[in-house]
Amino acid sequence: MARISLENGECTAQSVSDRLLKLLKVRGPQQATEAGKVLGTTGEAARQQFVKLAKEGLVEARAETRGVGRPVQLWHLTPAGNAQFPDSHPELTVQLLRTVRDKLGEQALDVLIESREQETRINYKQAMIGAVTLQERVARLAKVRCHEGYMAEWCTLEDGSYQLVENHCPICAAASVCQGFCRAELSIFREVLQAQVERIEHVLAGSRRCAYRISDL
Repeated sequence: MARISLENGECTAQSVSDRLLKLLKVRGPQQATEAGKVLGTTGEAARQQFVKLAKEGLVEARAETRGVGRPVQLWHLTPAGNAQFPDSHPELTVQLLRTVRDKLGEQALDVLIESREQETRINYKQAMIGAVTLQERVARLAKVRCHEGYMAEWCTLEDGSYQLVENHCPICAAASVCQGFCRAELSIFREVLQAQVERIEHVLAGSRRCAYRISDL
């Protein structure tokens, strides 16, 4: 199976199998009936595709209890399934970061993070040109982040604030070695959005995704 690609700022998948993998990545564990409705097919057709993906080691079924009644079967991505998405060459990245830290010291690593932060800040500020409202800025940030491989999406919450969700982290390996990357991104979000930004879900803390609550200053 070809790796799922992200093109033109949109998360695209060509085959039914790829669409199911993307659905699990974006929405989390699914029942076959739920997946079938999303894809416009039957639950049985989705189940057959999940079984096929399970034989390839990309998904697995787990029985989970939802309230009263019999357990339901939910399909989850396996590590191999997650590997179908862009990962920015994690092994090489981790090796390089560790080499910098071991050979040049923590200060050199801080310089690298600061350099990346500055370049990112410039690019994001350019993307915000002409965006007057916070909603416009959030929408533009989501588009930029999706183009970078984060499978980002946003929505308006009931209290009028916004939520930015990133269903994939292409720099997860680097961030696991040096969490300065995550701190830098949060600082940039606050600056370019001109808003309060709180990280409410974090992959490195064990969450399935990263999510942010965004509100006016």
